[in-house]
Amino acid sequence: MEQKDYREAYEQEHLKCADLAARIADLEARNEELEWKLNRIKGNPLWKVAKPARNCMHWLIRQKDRLKNCGGPRGILQKLAYKKRERAAMRQFGTESFPEPCQIEKERETVFPRMVKISILVPLWNNPRQFQIEMLDSVMNQTYGNWELCLADGSDEAHSYMGEICKEYAARSGGRIVYRHLEKNGGIAGNTNACVQMATGEYLGLLDQDDILHPSVLYEYVKAINEKDADYLYCDETTFKSDDINKMLTMHFKPDFAPDNLRANNYICHFSVFKRSLLEGDELFRTKYDGSQDHDMILRLTDNARTIVHVPRLMYYWRSHSGSVASGISAKPYAIQAARGAVAEHLRGHGYDHFQIESTRAFETIFRIRYKIEGTPKISILIANKDHAGDLRRCISSILEKSTYDNYEIIIVENNSTTQEIKDYYAELLGYAYEGQTEKRDAKTVQNVHDGGILWNENRKDGKILENAAAGNLRNGSLRIGIVTYRGEFNYSAVNNLGAKYATGEYLLLLNNDTEVITVNWMEELLMYAQRRDVGAVGAKLYYGDKTIQHAGVVIGLGAHRTAGHSHYRQHRQNLGYMGRLCYAQNVSAVTGACLMVKRSLFLEEKGLDEDFAISLNDVDFCLRLRNRGLLNVFTPFAELYHYESVSRGLDDTGEKAERYNRESARFRERWKKELAEGDPYYNPNFSLDRSDFSLKI
Repeated sequence: MEQKDYREAYEQEHLKCADLAARIADLEARNEELEWKLNRIKGNPLWKVAKPARNCMHWLIRQKDRLKNCGGPRGILQKLAYKKRERAAMRQFGTESFPEPCQIEKERETVFPRMVKISILVPLWNNPRQFQIEMLDSVMNQTYGNWELCLADGSDEAHSYMGEICKEYAARSGGRIVYRHLEKNGGIAGNTNACVQMATGEYLGLLDQDDILHPSVLYEYVKAINEKDADYLYCDETTFKSDDINKMLTMHFKPDFAPDNLRANNYICHFSVFKRSLLEGDELFRTKYDGSQDHDMILRLTDNARTIVHVPRLMYYWRSHSGSVASGISAKPYAIQAARGAVAEHLRGHGYDHFQIESTRAFETIFRIRYKIEGTPKISILIANKDHAGDLRRCISSILEKSTYDNYEIIIVENNSTTQEIKDYYAELLGYAYEGQTEKRDAKTVQNVHDGGILWNENRKDGKILENAAAGNLRNGSLRIGIVTYRGEFNYSAVNNLGAKYATGEYLLLLNNDTEVITVNWMEELLMYAQRRDVGAVGAKLYYGDKTIQHAGVVIGLGAHRTAGHSHYRQHRQNLGYMGRLCYAQNVSAVTGACLMVKRSLFLEEKGLDEDFAISLNDVDFCLRLRNRGLLNVFTPFAELYHYESVSRGLDDTGEKAERYNRESARFRERWKKELAEGDPYYNPNFSLDRSDFSLKI
């Protein structure tokens, strides 16, 4: 590159930085002005006197918003119906799920090839008498017999009954209960580490002193160890009121192992059992992360594990009482900082730096993680279009006007448009007539290279670029909107594959023409995940015009056709999602092609979208192929767009379109028969496949 080119590039970057600095300064000034006005209002005596009236008014507004967020009266009825289904399903996960005498006998008589010994570690400290007895009974009642219970007691003299109870149970345990009273209470971390020193089992399990185990949990775990050679296992869990496990508060049905979920949220929590060899030394919990020692431990051990198995049964009962973590994170506020520190250390261990970890509106220990974007790679945005000038204009205008990321190009793949309105808009974008003047050479902007031709605005080094500032497609002196013409019957896969051939970016961003950008840093939010070596496709959170969710990740097997469907469908934008899942980036089986980012190299290696899926399921098929390569697909709720779904081509549930969808559904079910039979790893099998709201099977 010549010195002149370097100077021009430097000047362009300098102008961009200056423009950004000016925008930041304007926002800061505006913020200071608003803060001054707010403080003046709050200092007014009349404002203070009117506080009771304001509180009443705000309560009424909140009720109105809740009604609106639920979707009005109809939404409230749906929510009540959901609660009714949940209560009906809840009964089957409490004591009704405990094995009958014949099943107990069968499980106790089962001889596995590997009858591994599991040491259950329980740190004790001033536990109420009844809680202690119920915990011990739940271990003694296990149908699998090769266990060891290690109890390290840091209780004070006022709770000396703890030792008496433990010794009584140890005497009738046949040597399987090992009790030790500690000279000094070491907290959860210290007392648990003392349990580790007492343990002799090949596998270790973690149980809190006031919680209860399902009678068959060890049996199910040892079965999984034998069948899958699992070295780390966990199950589903529930919180319950102090006196009865059937009085459940929150049932947590978890996905299979999902590293992005775990970084953002300790969804594994209980009941972890793992091979002792995963430990590095004898320190299980680290005192510097006391309060979130379990999250730190799970991150470290799952990093070391070869086979992580989720047993999708509710088999751990987490007691909620005053002072327990289950009753609220506010009981242990230091846990928030500890969790953030544990996640930060984990990320650094995976080679990430300059990341940010922030609490979300869902919960203080449910995190938003911002990864550093390496460089400024070019993104090629592919938009298929036929007519619908208004939708395309809205889409492109929102990209140009709102996006903070600067290095991108837009490739419109034109397919059989007929209206003069769209031709005029193309002419406006490109700066010359769309049809009838394809041989115009005054700016050397036209190349006929594909059947039907390609119309492309080149970034000319000599600076002789068509000026079209009014169209909004000029930024820093370069045009970057082009049109590729696709001839033939509409085929979404083929259209995007054609666009990808002309893309010059390192990343492809498939985008529907009926979308509209909401969050200004939407491309950055997608790119920070797409650039990771372990990630395939990344998808955004999409809304209908009424701000209800159109897309928040794809679940395979969901819906009437048992092919794929969207989770959290039609929930309101402000909904936290099941267990806060609408508030953090997470792993999913697939994301919609309406807004999908992927490395161009990956797209080409997979030969793009399968053109046998002309209209539907091409995006899901593509994502599953990426998943089969061992890559993670990611949904992030922090890239938000409107998706005015199907306005481009219209909806038709009858005739040829319906038949074509049925054919493509059948093809999908045949191709992915094994995966559909196994179920979506990120969607618990206890959820109904007939609904998208995480309703339980009844």
